[in-house]
Amino acid sequence: MIRVMILFATILATASATWAAEPEKPKLPPLKPLFDYPLRDTSVCVGGDGLYYLTGTTGHPTWWKTNEGIRVWRSADRKTWEPLGLVWKIDDGTWQKQKHGKNRALWAPEIHYVKGTFWLTLCMNFGGTGLLKSTSGKAEGPYVDVHPKGPLTDNIDASLFADDDGKVYFVWQNGMIARMNDEMTELAEPPRHLKPSNHSQVGFEGAFLTKINKQYYLVCAEFIKDDYHCMIAQADSIYGPYGPRYLAIPHGGHNMLFKDKEGQWWTTFFGNDSHSPFRERPGMLRIDFNAAGQVRPML
Repeated sequence: MIRVMILFATILATASATWAAEPEKPKLPPLKPLFDYPLRDTSVCVGGDGLYYLTGTTGHPTWWKTNEGIRVWRSADRKTWEPLGLVWKIDDGTWQKQKHGKNRALWAPEIHYVKGTFWLTLCMNFGGTGLLKSTSGKAEGPYVDVHPKGPLTDNIDASLFADDDGKVYFVWQNGMIARMNDEMTELAEPPRHLKPSNHSQVGFEGAFLTKINKQYYLVCAEFIKDDYHCMIAQADSIYGPYGPRYLAIPHGGHNMLFKDKEGQWWTTFFGNDSHSPFRERPGMLRIDFNAAGQVRPML
């Protein structure tokens, strides 16, 4: 009996030490939408004019099956947002105009300011990702399809990442990546799948990549027990190896990170599960970093 009690005490002590070593699940601060408009997959960037630009999936209530294209908003202070309207229509596209049965919806557009102009990544709900370029240098467009003969990939959830050396990468789905050519019209190399050290993928969709303090942060969305979380893994080089994935922003799945004009880092938010502070509205919150450089909501 004494041996059993000693064994049990040893197991309990070991388990307690393990639990204590695990990082505490991050918490969200009080959050409200930026404005009241149905929107998913919020994306924000800072333009060359120092203003903030926002986009995301629109077209409620039929956005799962049909919508018009891409809408953009602009703000000087991240508080008051001016609608710029529908800056690109699916009907003005090329391969995007096809239908899969009755479905033709554009999902998860992102807005990026790279090489002196705006770019919009997109995916269609029948499959396929693409890239649009503003020919005016303005977020309002007009936009042209850089790859009009067909999608750049056959998957979903496209994004862009511009590294410090000027190379630009196309990122999509669950951590797929390929460098683009200098003209940004084609993938210049075979795709790779970036994986964390502790799982087969960082998340199953919503891939986004950025660089903070010389580290690469691969952001993806993942359902865990019906909650749609933002998961992240970090690496010292763009192709890895990446460390373990971790829960960074609870209920913050399909988001992206951006740095404001003052040099502070933020995450976007939209709310996709029943435990989220709000549902399907554009949002953002400040983020902080722990001792390991891991992303945490700033409380």
